[in-house]
Amino acid sequence: MFLVLLGLFVFGVTAAIAKANPNLANVGKTGRFAGIGLILLGLSTACFVQIQPGEVGVQTLFGKVQPGVLSSGLNVVNPLVNVVEFDVKTQNYTMSAVHDEGDQQGDDAIRVLTADGLEVVIDLSVLFHIVPDKAPDILSTIGKDIKDVIVRPVSRTKIRDNAVFYDAVALYSSKRDEFQQKIFQSIEKEFANRGIVLENLLIRNIQLPESVKQTIESKINAEQESQKMKFVLEKERQEADRKRVEAQGISDYQRILTSTLTDKLIQYEQIKAQREIATSPNAKVIFMNGKSAPVLLGQ
Repeated sequence: MFLVLLGLFVFGVTAAIAKANPNLANVGKTGRFAGIGLILLGLSTACFVQIQPGEVGVQTLFGKVQPGVLSSGLNVVNPLVNVVEFDVKTQNYTMSAVHDEGDQQGDDAIRVLTADGLEVVIDLSVLFHIVPDKAPDILSTIGKDIKDVIVRPVSRTKIRDNAVFYDAVALYSSKRDEFQQKIFQSIEKEFANRGIVLENLLIRNIQLPESVKQTIESKINAEQESQKMKFVLEKERQEADRKRVEAQGISDYQRILTSTLTDKLIQYEQIKAQREIATSPNAKVIFMNGKSAPVLLGQ
């Protein structure tokens, strides 16, 4: 439209100059042709609009949103319309306590009160995209800045509304998945009414009050000590069982040996021992009296 306006301006100025000074008629004629050329060029270029991949275009004519959307690629439009482009790809909105990590500068984490009256700090990422066919409705009812108008306030409100049903420790540990599923369902419903699809909701971090963190750490340490003591007691119990089995085995051995040990067996074992002594290369003197065990004198 800029070329059209410029052409009209050139046409009007040169026509006025030619009318005011007949000697400049040639200048006026040339200017009128130039103005007409600019107008035609502006109209021809204004009739074509290129939409980038992953985007759709919404047409407005004199402030009124037109139905339908322009898809990616080259589109022929009314040269008088204004085209507003919407990103329909997956978008990410992060609210984090870490500076320069989220969409807002500084600490933008969500602070909520739990059922036990404690303040918990939550870092959250919201993945969403616009329904392409809903882009005209979004432009007419919300505008183009859907992150600050819808995504941010709805997400923060729904998280606070659901957090009051959970204790801080449960929110941090056992009920974390359940909490994430509940806020996903509530935010998804609100987004759907606005032409927005919630793809995923990621609870990136839950920060508990320092006093609660210390209590949890103490509990974990106590549980670890308890597990360690159970291990030691089990090990000692197994050692006692081993010694008991060993003692029982020795007792059984002695009982069996006592019941089977006779004079003839003892005499037989003595003869075997004496035979081994006699055949050994060492010098020795053996005194035998035929009754008791022999006396061995070695050299």
